[in-house]
Amino acid sequence: MDLHYYDTLIAVADDCPVDGAVVPALRGGKETVAVIQFEMISGAPGGLTQEDVLFETWLRRQESDVPSAFERAELRARFFSRSQACLRASPLPKKYGWGLLFDTAGRVTLCPMGSVEYQEIIAGEVLGITVLKAMRSKRA
Repeated sequence: MDLHYYDTLIAVADDCPVDGAVVPALRGGKETVAVIQFEMISGAPGGLTQEDVLFETWLRRQESDVPSAFERAELRARFFSRSQACLRASPLPKKYGWGLLFDTAGRVTLCPMGSVEYQEIIAGEVLGITVLKAMRSKRA
């Protein structure tokens, strides 16, 4: 199963409740999916693919010991053996105002909705970038 985007911006959802990018906070002292994904992507801009983010998010939310490299590879294969939601369903572009910008190699960086880069891509001023909207939180 290929879960990659190339030269693509996942734009903020139409029903995103914020006017600018907001750093997600812990909820009840625990890391949320948004916190985990924000930390991963902002900590390694252009270093992770969508598959890396999805798998590592799932792995960090498991209440288990850190797996060995062999166990990690096995868990990753098992994780992707079934259908997974893509990052268009991530809370970052749905609720927190962060666009997800994928480069030609399928690696992701955060692109805040208020930034010049985001506005230029949305306006179609950057050639070669496909724009896809994040999924809405509520039905239209």
